[in-house]
Amino acid sequence: MDNEQQQKTEESAEQPSSGFIRIRKFQFVMLIFVLVFATAGITTFALAFGDEKAVNVGVQERNEFQKLYEAYDALNTQYYKDLKQEDLVNGAINGMLESLEDPYSDYMNQDEAKRFEESITSSFEGIGAEIQEKDGHITIVSPIKGSPAEKAGLRPNDKILEVDGESIQGLSVTDAVLKIRGEKGTKVTLTVQRPGADEQTKVTITRDEIPLETVYSEMLDNGIAKVQITSFSDDTYNELTKALEEMKAEGMKGLIIDVRQNPGGLLDQAIKISSLFVPEGEVLLQVEDNEGNKEKIASEGGQKIDVPVTVLIDKGSASASEILAAAVSESADIPLVGVNSFGKGTVQTSEGFTDGSNMKFTTAKWLTPDGTWIHEKGIKPDHEVTLPAYAELPYINPDKELKESDLSDQVKAAEEMLKAEGYDTGKADGFFDDKTTEAVKAFQEKEGLEVTGTLNSESILKLMDNLRNLIQKNDTQVNKAVEVLSEKIK
Repeated sequence: MDNEQQQKTEESAEQPSSGFIRIRKFQFVMLIFVLVFATAGITTFALAFGDEKAVNVGVQERNEFQKLYEAYDALNTQYYKDLKQEDLVNGAINGMLESLEDPYSDYMNQDEAKRFEESITSSFEGIGAEIQEKDGHITIVSPIKGSPAEKAGLRPNDKILEVDGESIQGLSVTDAVLKIRGEKGTKVTLTVQRPGADEQTKVTITRDEIPLETVYSEMLDNGIAKVQITSFSDDTYNELTKALEEMKAEGMKGLIIDVRQNPGGLLDQAIKISSLFVPEGEVLLQVEDNEGNKEKIASEGGQKIDVPVTVLIDKGSASASEILAAAVSESADIPLVGVNSFGKGTVQTSEGFTDGSNMKFTTAKWLTPDGTWIHEKGIKPDHEVTLPAYAELPYINPDKELKESDLSDQVKAAEEMLKAEGYDTGKADGFFDDKTTEAVKAFQEKEGLEVTGTLNSESILKLMDNLRNLIQKNDTQVNKAVEVLSEKIK
């Protein structure tokens, strides 16, 4: 809900063997909403739509609905304007789901459901970020790798307050998505507030095609392979095994699995991928229903990875990513490196109605192999390592020029970026003084830009691009994972 990426509908669910969870009429969904903002439909996240459910049209009247019937009849006969019966019914369903105060339960009308389903069964265009509703705000869970959202500097826990100048506070994720999505090449301006920042920032993003690939691999030094999984889509297991074969052919001696800023995905993919690392028969996760009954899902047989492994997690690792992290940690003694994960420990199902609308609601908790519920707590890594402080710097709006005598948080962010890249700005206090001007001139000269001492759009974009490259080069979490693996493969 999430990079790029998009979870696709599965037409049928695999039936686990005895003792496993049985998935019949609909599939479990382990993902935060995917904010793909696509023309076809929308991260933040991918539902796995299952078989259609028959609707019993001869429902017996029930006393608990008497109050609802009375309200419906009063509005339908006495309201001062004509009403559509369909709107009243849809509103009643939506109201029931909203009363749950569960950000993962939601109602989608026919149009919303159609667009959402299209977005998870085909390629899409948008900004590419995973979102959820949190404390009344639409909040970024994770930007998708290589997406416009990532390039614009959006980060986990950023709040989206406005879309093109219109407040979205209090809107459902679905309604927010409908306002933000759009065609490739079009622009959307988001008003964003970063945790700990007083100022709001307007971020203008040009929508683009989001890549569907979910696995990215590279060979590091000393035979250590790094494989990043950006989401758990229905082809992720196949992508991963192919990448591992390629890394093996290149002499892989150790493996880093990177699920940082991975918002989750399909449960069956999490099971298959976890099974690559966990011995057959060992518990991967437990699922607890509303009566407290627990069922265990065990590791499957087949291919296993036989080199030392570490897993990278961060605050953007959610749901299926956390299932993988917990499974390999508790059932295979694989070390986790990074910072505390997001903390989503619930399971959703999707149920469609005959008119094409749809509701998604939480049906169970998932627990780690040892029976821990990580919801809203996350998973603590074995080796806690943060990224450099400059990795948390806020986005700078390239549409607003920064010049001498300006005083703002945006200037302070620019000063911090310049300092991280080796330029002397003096004290980074948010005041654009002559020292800042000289640092900007030195930066512009080195980068072959027009030397003005003023940060215009071109200079700001180059400054942020350089910072992204610096973060990748000085990835302290990857460095620690390499260190941990090196001790095992000596």
